[in-house]
Amino acid sequence: MKKTAIFALVATASLTVSSFAHAETSVDYRSNGSVEFVPNTDITPPVDPENPDPENPVTPIDPTDPEGPNPGTQGPLSIDYASSLDFGVNKISTKNETYVAKAQELSDGRYVPNYVQVTDNRGTNAGWILQVKQNGQLSNPDTQHQTLTGAVIEFSDSAVLGTQDDVTPPSHPSGFTLDPDGATSLVLQAADGEGAGTWVNRFGEVDGDGTSNSAITLSVPGKTPKDQATYRTTLTWNLSDVPANK
Repeated sequence: MKKTAIFALVATASLTVSSFAHAETSVDYRSNGSVEFVPNTDITPPVDPENPDPENPVTPIDPTDPEGPNPGTQGPLSIDYASSLDFGVNKISTKNETYVAKAQELSDGRYVPNYVQVTDNRGTNAGWILQVKQNGQLSNPDTQHQTLTGAVIEFSDSAVLGTQDDVTPPSHPSGFTLDPDGATSLVLQAADGEGAGTWVNRFGEVDGDGTSNSAITLSVPGKTPKDQATYRTTLTWNLSDVPANK
């Protein structure tokens, strides 16, 4: 009887020690993570209008100014670049003629469509409008027939590409005709909630010869006198923070 009682006591003590040895305690504690973004006031470099990639900017060549092009405007809502237009060297004609713009040349020797680039780094998604106007008729003050009366510059085959995911792109007309008397033409418009990031509006494609862009043309009446001279005008691109109507 005594041996049996002692065995039972030892067995009970062993079970109790084992239960305390395997007991576990689990607690939780929470910390935080955050990141803040502010409007970016840097100048945004031009990108390739056929494959816009901010990680691989390009250097366009201005065919009308060996010292150009002008740098883009300061952010956070900026015009980064707009192609200058070169309609080439042409024979004087008494017929109605249409001349095609040269394509945009890049510093690496490639030709891409002429384009304009806009960036919205405000972070407000507030929308914007881009317009352009021609500052007077093509002219040359140093020649007898100083103005190309009736000449018309026309843009067509507009296409918009962006660099952001899940952002509604700005809307745009398929084309527009410039008014040498100074009326503005709509190029791009982003309503409230649209148009964040970098956007290019390119016109047409590079033609078969690799250096021309028939989506931008200059039409000159045959009855307009032309002297042996270079006729010039300027374009003003205006970007405003007024959102377009949806």
